Amino acid sequence: MKFQFCVISLHITIALALMLLGDSLGYRLIKEVLKTSSRYTITTQVEVRNNAVRYKRTSRLRQSSVEDAIADDEGIPAITVAEGGGNGSTGFPEVRRKRVLSGVQPTGSLHLGNYLGAIRQWVSNQDTYDNYFCVVDLHAITAPHDPKSLSRDTIQAAAMYVACGIDPSKSKVFIQSHVTAHSELAWLLNCITPINWLERMIQYKEKALKQGDNVGVGLFDYPVLMAADILLYQADLVPVGEDQRQHLELTRDIARRFNDQFCNKRGKRKTFKEPNALIVKEGARVMSLQDGTSKMSKSAENDFSRINLLDSPDVISSKIKKCKTDLFKGLEWDNPDRPEAKNLLNIYQAVTNRSKEEVLREVGSMSWGTFKPLLAEAVIAHLSPIQHRYREVMQDEAYLSKVLADGKEAADLIADQTLGWAKTAMGFYLPKAPLKLLK
Repeated sequence: MKFQFCVISLHITIALALMLLGDSLGYRLIKEVLKTSSRYTITTQVEVRNNAVRYKRTSRLRQSSVEDAIADDEGIPAITVAEGGGNGSTGFPEVRRKRVLSGVQPTGSLHLGNYLGAIRQWVSNQDTYDNYFCVVDLHAITAPHDPKSLSRDTIQAAAMYVACGIDPSKSKVFIQSHVTAHSELAWLLNCITPINWLERMIQYKEKALKQGDNVGVGLFDYPVLMAADILLYQADLVPVGEDQRQHLELTRDIARRFNDQFCNKRGKRKTFKEPNALIVKEGARVMSLQDGTSKMSKSAENDFSRINLLDSPDVISSKIKKCKTDLFKGLEWDNPDRPEAKNLLNIYQAVTNRSKEEVLREVGSMSWGTFKPLLAEAVIAHLSPIQHRYREVMQDEAYLSKVLADGKEAADLIADQTLGWAKTAMGFYLPKAPLKLLK
């Protein structure tokens, strides 16, 4: 939506724009802006798009006043104020929630670790951040895969996002390969990323050992694609666990190197924002049912090492009954010699939404034979509504197609803009787009 105004003061412009968004933070933000900002006359135009407010100024704006107002009020959701973007910027400062980008590979069925460690936390943050969640199918082909199952697994993963509570009216859900800017930016970043940076990646070394002589270039290079995924959306925050911290640091290094190399002239805006980690909650990392020191994984050969989100109650009960335990009496959290006890207690705490103290009071003195059926019952009860919703979404093909189409459209707007900034900074000659005038 676009709105034109005659000369209008700063606080009135922002107030009207935020009210048009229906955002409650508008009223609180204006209260602080009235305290800290002079009545600078700005504007001719306010644009509301993609959950952001952009206003074009015609005189000098004390942006620091807006930043201070946001930072001083702890009750306001996480938002950021930015001066547009990279080269070719429209000149619109931007007030928006901090943006989060994350995704899961569609290799096999999503499991309890994907849900508790990532997707459920995405859901809980939907009202705090501006979220972009993708099914990263381009990453799924870095290892040998079955072409027949890739399409099926991709659409099932998207349906599971929605089934787990991702609300398409609050968060954008899309498929990575549908936004072609991912692949194009990855190539541009390949050309400025030193090869020795990738040689240090621990996950590549571990996965390459499993694939042997058949390891492909994609596996070696996928951290650059991951960096492109993040940087395309000017993400402020990326949900990461300990095993992904190295990749996020690489992303920050690539962004800094690009900005230093191509955007270091005076007055030239940086193309990429350096993202920060959004640390997952304690206990959210779910380990294998067969080895409490290894992360639960879709790629593990033993299906009894994980609980898939679509497993039937009988299968869940069987997997938990056969999971690895120890010979100690009772159950405890913080004994380093009992990783399996810690893992199963973490799962029980997560699916029952109780504190550690409450869990230990209930089950601390139990034997494994008593605790395992209780854990199975809790997991089954927690996953039952998710499985029911998943079946509903999969049966409504038109709805799911629209969710993904809307998500792609929103993602394209931001990704294409960032890609254009990157190509301009690198010196590419871009086709001239026809001038679009406000009506």
